[in-house]
Amino acid sequence: MNSIQKKIWSLVLVALLIMSATWFSLIHYNQKMLDQYNNILERYLVLNEITIKSEDTVTALNNYLLIPSEDNFKAVSQNKEDIQTMKNEVAKFKNVENELALTNYVNLIDSFIETVDLSLSFQTEAETEYSMTAFNEATHISNYISEMALTLIDLELQTYDMFYRDMISQSEELKQLGIWLLLLITVGLLLFTYWFSQRITKPVEKLTHAANELSKGRFDLKVEVNSSDEIAFLAKMFDRMRVNINKLISEMHHQAQLENELQQSRLLLKESQLRNLQSQINPHFLFNTLNTLSKKAYMEGSEETSDLLVSVAGLLRYNLKHLDKPMTLNDEVHVMKQYIEIQKTRYTDRLTFHTEIDESCLHILIPGLTLQPLVENAVIYAVEPHEEGGIIWFRIKDEGDLVTIEVEDNGPGMSDEKIQEIYEEKVNTANGHSSGIGLSNVMKRLRLFNGMEDVMKIDSSLGSGTKVSIKLLKERRSEIYDQYTNSG
Repeated sequence: MNSIQKKIWSLVLVALLIMSATWFSLIHYNQKMLDQYNNILERYLVLNEITIKSEDTVTALNNYLLIPSEDNFKAVSQNKEDIQTMKNEVAKFKNVENELALTNYVNLIDSFIETVDLSLSFQTEAETEYSMTAFNEATHISNYISEMALTLIDLELQTYDMFYRDMISQSEELKQLGIWLLLLITVGLLLFTYWFSQRITKPVEKLTHAANELSKGRFDLKVEVNSSDEIAFLAKMFDRMRVNINKLISEMHHQAQLENELQQSRLLLKESQLRNLQSQINPHFLFNTLNTLSKKAYMEGSEETSDLLVSVAGLLRYNLKHLDKPMTLNDEVHVMKQYIEIQKTRYTDRLTFHTEIDESCLHILIPGLTLQPLVENAVIYAVEPHEEGGIIWFRIKDEGDLVTIEVEDNGPGMSDEKIQEIYEEKVNTANGHSSGIGLSNVMKRLRLFNGMEDVMKIDSSLGSGTKVSIKLLKERRSEIYDQYTNSG
């Protein structure tokens, strides 16, 4: 399948190849002509420079003859060296047309240098007359060099006259060729771009039309695109999505109907269960019965049995309240103590319970039925399995913005795996015993109640007892309180 990306890269590659080939051809041809032109221009410049240097040498020699100073002597020597260097360059310009003239020109430069040296030599030996004669000869040779340079330049112009004319003609042709190539490439790219855009925009228009129809809720129109690239695949997936959405809508209608029927069944079942429960247990009757039994036991002198029945009645009454509403810590402590009284009746001296309560914290709100599961869990772990019983410590501490509640026992402790399961709210039972509303449930309700994750800490290891600490905020944001009560 030809992809859009391949088509785009093909377009770019073809354009780059054509432009690169054209550019390299033009650059190569232009560079070749430029090198020839620079070579000829360099010959002219060197010949002209030799003429200027010969005149400068004569001037410097005249200054030295008038004032034989070290600076004037250096000036003459420097000009001589420059002429000698350029003479070596001129020797490389020989060809069939200028060989004889160029040889005479080089010999003339050598004669000029020798004459300058001769004049300097006579001046050094104080032979002024001979020195001036040599100076005059050097002046004449310098003039000859100038004339000879013009002759050579004229000869070079005649030699390369046809080259200049061809170069001008070829430059004009090259310019026209570049213009035509540019026009041809532009037209080709425009035609290819138009064809390419049509191959993309037409399928896209079909997809756009199909999407518009889908937005209007028409899921019965099939999406068809005739192409061989990604757009065809996109259209196929789009049509599959249309079919799936249509199927999903049908399933949702059917599911909604089933949910409605199920909800009606659930409501009927709850109503039936509620009526069944009401017919089996009448809380007021049960409370009155327990109170009657308590008074009868008291009148018969069984005060301990009377107190036990009072505790059971109070515990049952508290558990049947609307526990989705927060309770005060004082209420929770009172119910927890009633629970301990019941357990002491059961375990007698095997259960030892110590309390350290800061009563200034008892007005703090706490989720209902929070303390009893913590103490019950300690009884199950530390007291029930052991013949000698166990010890439980219960503490309430004021810690600034927080109130900390600790339930500690001297039981067998828990493994790190069990503690982690409690933190992850996976455990509601302990060693096969039901703990009612378990630690994980307590943790979940405290997290919702406080609006934070860090609400419970379990310090325990196998063989060293367990200490469960929970944190309560003294002041909580109203939105968290509303969230907790509404969630109940």
